[in-house]
Parts: sequence; structure tokens; C-alpha cells
Amino acid sequence: MKKSDLPVKICAVCKRPFSWRKKWQRCWDEVRYCSDACRKKRSSVGNKSGDI
Repeated sequence: MKKSDLPVKICAVCKRPFSWRKKWQRCWDEVRYCSDACRKKRSSVGNKSGDI
């Protein structure tokens, strides 16, 4: 399979496209972020509200 044939998603944080990776083959439907850095940014942004 060519890289150009792999499925692509858009990262929920940085809005950049990212391609399917073998380590995501079992959970591709649940993947929302292109990297751990984006995943951490998203969780820290959500926790900054004053609601405790």
C-alpha cells in the first residue's frame, strides 16, 4: 500500500492532516490528535476554565 493511499484525518488541535499509522490500526476510529504534544495541549486548554 502506498502512503498516498492511507486514510487521512485532521488533528483536532493544530488542524493539520495526519495519516494512518500501523500502531493505530486497532483504534483508528478513536484517534483525534496527530501527536502526544497536541493531545496534551488540548487537555490543558480544556482545564483552564474557572469551573471547579
